[in-house]
Amino acid sequence: MTQSIITATGSYLPEKILTNDELSKTVDTNDTWIRERTGITQRHIAAEGEFTSHMATKASQRALQMAGYDADKIDGVIVATSTPDSTMPSVAAKVQAALGITHGPALDVAAACTGFVYALSVAHGWIQTGIATRILVIGAESMSKIVDWSDRGTCILFGDGAGAVILEASDDATRGVRALALEAQGEFGTLLGTNGGIGSTQTAGHLFMEGQEVFRHGVEKMASITLSTATKAGLNMADVDWVVPHQANARMITMIARSLKVSASKCVVTVPHHANTSAASIPLALDEANRDGRLKKGNIIAMPALGAGLTWGCCVLSW
Repeated sequence: MTQSIITATGSYLPEKILTNDELSKTVDTNDTWIRERTGITQRHIAAEGEFTSHMATKASQRALQMAGYDADKIDGVIVATSTPDSTMPSVAAKVQAALGITHGPALDVAAACTGFVYALSVAHGWIQTGIATRILVIGAESMSKIVDWSDRGTCILFGDGAGAVILEASDDATRGVRALALEAQGEFGTLLGTNGGIGSTQTAGHLFMEGQEVFRHGVEKMASITLSTATKAGLNMADVDWVVPHQANARMITMIARSLKVSASKCVVTVPHHANTSAASIPLALDEANRDGRLKKGNIIAMPALGAGLTWGCCVLSW
């Protein structure tokens, strides 16, 4: 069977950095309070006029540079995002145009913080069915645009950025996607979401979250689906070299590692300096770990996530 392998990664973070101390000047919080509860020290904030498509394009360009490919080698673009520039056209179509790609499909995937895992599953399906053979899979978010900056319970958590991977067809049986699992339970939609939408309020609205409940679901569901996906791949957690989870909260990642009975040192953690970038968090973490040399060819990597919906999922692959 044709394999779906990640051949390159790229990322982009806005220039502006908002530290906890700076945030404490506008909302009732402080650096110690934020660090103890979330592990976050700072977040990147998109500039005025800098949109999700701009960040997605820059992350994609860096992935293309790593691969040594011209953009016309790409025959599919998928963007996971909850913060598109516009209702239509899709961010993916805008990225395709910005890169000068003139062929192949382009679409957005909306699964909140689980979006990148969902997008990987779509790309894997395209490869398996012959729709595309070399796909940009991107997670990109402008979370600062939907955060209520007067709500200290949520505004401290989120940041902006984009990460991209090139997923392509290969006959190398030692590499690629080993297993995927996706879940959703709409009954929990009231725990995390926005209070607006184009079809209801004609505005994007602001983000709301029942923090303790989302934390509980995050630990339980991300740990459980990581185990079941590894089993589906014919592996156990001892076989997994790296867990690259959705970067929601440092304490959550510690508890997930404990539930999985893996060393915290096997988890890639970027939330302290990225904050929660929703669908961008896993590809941002992948690119950081890839560029600093942690990820080695043949490493088994598990990527679990949970987001609004509730949605959750995991991809296990050989690097």
